[in-house]
Amino acid sequence: MKRKKKSKPVVMLPQAAPRTERVVTFLSKEEKQMIENYLDKYHIANRSRWMRETLLRNIFQNLELDYPTLFDEHDMRR
Repeated sequence: MKRKKKSKPVVMLPQAAPRTERVVTFLSKEEKQMIENYLDKYHIANRSRWMRETLLRNIFQNLELDYPTLFDEHDMRR
């Protein structure tokens, strides 16, 4: 009697909008080496995705902190 192979579940990922815009930046040799060392240490294969996610995560955190409020922080602490 043959065993049936278990099929892996199919994971459907949301389709991202096509990325058509390019951003170019310049780094010093030391900065580039630091990034390369980090990527090697943490086994990150997709450098573009890592940079995009790291940059956008930082932007979202700052936007969340700078969210407009009705009162200034000084007034709320009174």
